[in-house]
Amino acid sequence: MDDTLSIRAATVDDVGLLFGLIGKLAEYEQLEHEFVGNAELLERHLFGSVPAAEAAIAERGDNAVGFALWFTTFSTFLTRPGIWLEDLYVLREHRRGGIGRALLAHVARLAVVRECGRVEWSALDWNSPALTFYRGLGARTLDDWRTLRLDGAALHALGV
Repeated sequence: MDDTLSIRAATVDDVGLLFGLIGKLAEYEQLEHEFVGNAELLERHLFGSVPAAEAAIAERGDNAVGFALWFTTFSTFLTRPGIWLEDLYVLREHRRGGIGRALLAHVARLAVVRECGRVEWSALDWNSPALTFYRGLGARTLDDWRTLRLDGAALHALGV
């Protein structure tokens, strides 16, 4: 049995697989109530005429074991692009085997090649294993910044 780890760019054929992994992430983060999208929207926004994000799939042999999904940002202070890592997820039974590190290294390599100034992401404050993992890779927590969100009725009210 081949258990070689590989990281590859997601393709349109992976939409169902990615959508399923996103569902598992929502379950892990106890956010199933916010998982309201669908595979068709995911396909449109990852592989449509104006892609909004990119994704990579981690595979051990022929089995998908995780994914990363990210999009380009821009820093006015650095005057350079950056990458926002929206999600990084490894199936529970495959954690602690270097897969998360490999996925994050993949995104970091893209950032270096694209001359990005940084890679950023958020993590839930209760997710100690993830926070420990990220800090172990050299990531630092920006305690003086707060993430804000405009959505639902408030987004609609402001946007019309």
